[in-house]
Amino acid sequence: MTPEAWLDARLAEAGRRRTGPVTVVKRRAWGTVRRADTDGGPVWLKTPAPAVAFEVALYPLLHRLAPARVLAPIAADPERGRLLLPDGGPTLRERDDGGQAFLAALPRYAQLQRATSRAVPQLLAAGVTDMRPSVLLQRFDEAAELVPAIRARRSWFADVAAALGASAVPAGLDHADLHEGNVFADGERFFDWGDSVVGHPFGSMLVALRRGGDAARDAYLDGFTDLAPRAALLEDLRHARIAANVIRALTWQRAIAADPRADPAFADGPAVHLRQLLEPDPWNCP
Repeated sequence: MTPEAWLDARLAEAGRRRTGPVTVVKRRAWGTVRRADTDGGPVWLKTPAPAVAFEVALYPLLHRLAPARVLAPIAADPERGRLLLPDGGPTLRERDDGGQAFLAALPRYAQLQRATSRAVPQLLAAGVTDMRPSVLLQRFDEAAELVPAIRARRSWFADVAAALGASAVPAGLDHADLHEGNVFADGERFFDWGDSVVGHPFGSMLVALRRGGDAARDAYLDGFTDLAPRAALLEDLRHARIAANVIRALTWQRAIAADPRADPAFADGPAVHLRQLLEPDPWNCP
């Protein structure tokens, strides 16, 4: 069944019909996104590459765990690797408010992560990659195949992983690419989960802090102050940002592996993150 035929069949099951053509709006090594107008508004069909196809099974699970924080999928077909979503409207990136809406969204994102911490087995069963502290050193060794120079920092990274393993904050879902372009303009709902992993939640801040700085850090950590003193949370954040460089490198590699030539502009993405571990002061990674 073609993607168009599948889309039409799923719309019919939902009591809707297509009113315009199905158009490809994005085609990357890690998947294709199509858009179509319907009698109930626009819809989006994602067909991720096999390496990131877990997103199809993840969406229904996320909606069960935190229905106010993600879109309710119209249809999800893990066997075919197809995900049909309603339109969520504009993103925070399209708002010009100096980033204040993004800051306000971070505690809600923390709530979502807290909700996923009780469903780690289900997340892993859905195919989300395991990046919990207990396997981080193994992931470091995998990443060292991409940038062998980081092997010199293995012992140091082992201490980072051990510190995260002792954190009072439980493992949960890490979006791994959290920024204003992946949050809807209402600041309530988050999307584009194809980079996500199961790991220490604070890894999400590697990307998010580039926009919000200390204000974003404080807004986010407020969602965890019942678990540990603030000083301990700050240490966890420091370690998680280091580990997140390895995580981001491997998620980038996973994303482009299907066809590295399809997106040459992203080919150096994994190495960029791993070389950060070789900086004189890697604790203060961007």
